[in-house]
Amino acid sequence: MNRFVIAEPRKCIGCNTCMAACTEAHRKQGLQSHPRLTVMRIADDTGPVLCHQCEDAPCARVCPVNAITHAADSILLDEQACIGCKMCALACPFGAITPSGTAVTGVAGTGTATPTHSAALDPLLAWDIGVKSVAVKCDLCAFSGDGPACVRVCPTAALYAVDAAAAGQAAAVKRTLAAAAPVSLEMPLASLEGLAP
Repeated sequence: MNRFVIAEPRKCIGCNTCMAACTEAHRKQGLQSHPRLTVMRIADDTGPVLCHQCEDAPCARVCPVNAITHAADSILLDEQACIGCKMCALACPFGAITPSGTAVTGVAGTGTATPTHSAALDPLLAWDIGVKSVAVKCDLCAFSGDGPACVRVCPTAALYAVDAAAAGQAAAVKRTLAAAAPVSLEMPLASLEGLAP
């Protein structure tokens, strides 16, 4: 089973601390600084959306250069191998992959201005001259022994990392609660009427 991060929308306050921590952690590693998760706001509710680390990852299946692979119990992206085709972003059922790139003006020591695009333009369609766009997705901060930065900094503990042991423990708790639940005689669990013996 792949490791992944679960977001608890009921606890999320929409502070974007997780996005800032993600950006900073990856920038320090020399990776794209675009956050690997997005805090979504719908009406009064907020919650982070990030890669589900799918077992049969559609993003990895469509990558023409095998830049997305299954390793270390997660789905990892090699930014150096990525050619920026955006097929993975189209294949992801959760919208958890975003194309991003560092503009020439963002590289230290250069002052060349590059054309910009409208902020209203969808990231899948946007491009800038001199910018290599690559896919950006959650890597569970594989470079850090402390686990995902977003989980560590969340002030309300709305994010938590899950592995096979944690999933097994949660399933055991649910089985225990289900077995201990009271059964009502007025409402049968299943009706056998009409079934042939």
